[in-house]
Amino acid sequence: MKSKVLLQATLCYAMALAITPTTAGAEPFTIKVDGLNHGHFSNEQVYGGFGCHGNNVSPHISWTHAPRGTKSIVLTIFDPDAPTGGLGWTHWEVANIPPSESSLEKGASGNPKLLPAGAIETLTDFGESRYGGPCPPQGESHRYIVTASALDVAQIDVAPAASPAVVAYQMHGKVIAQAKYIAKYHRTSD
Repeated sequence: MKSKVLLQATLCYAMALAITPTTAGAEPFTIKVDGLNHGHFSNEQVYGGFGCHGNNVSPHISWTHAPRGTKSIVLTIFDPDAPTGGLGWTHWEVANIPPSESSLEKGASGNPKLLPAGAIETLTDFGESRYGGPCPPQGESHRYIVTASALDVAQIDVAPAASPAVVAYQMHGKVIAQAKYIAKYHRTSD
């Protein structure tokens, strides 16, 4: 009887180990945005249009410890505070980044030499397939969620003219993990 109870306990312990995620103890998937001033975008990254007078240079963004099984990365910058009736505003999306890459260089947007091979910039809510920096209404502070999504597929079926909704649809069910960083920007009066 004692050996039967011991065998059951051993089997339960072995089963618990078998279903424990392999990422336990692994370093967390993280993302970082360089060139910010205490977490706030500088004028270099701010949009040049809509009344904003920034240089619209995409920032250097890096990520570490993508989980095992990552076959591509999608990078997104999204403003949930945009006055769009709760829809938010997509400022940048780069899909099909190879898993061997761990960053996007400063100024990579619109520069094929700086974008990783195979990466595709898709449409933003500015209507362009390139980075569009922060530009909230005057006097407002907004959050900008920078997300690296690790996918279990080598690429998603998108083209430069793909909308943010199409990118999200193509990512559905393929995301292994996400790393997020929240940057901010406050627009003073012009």
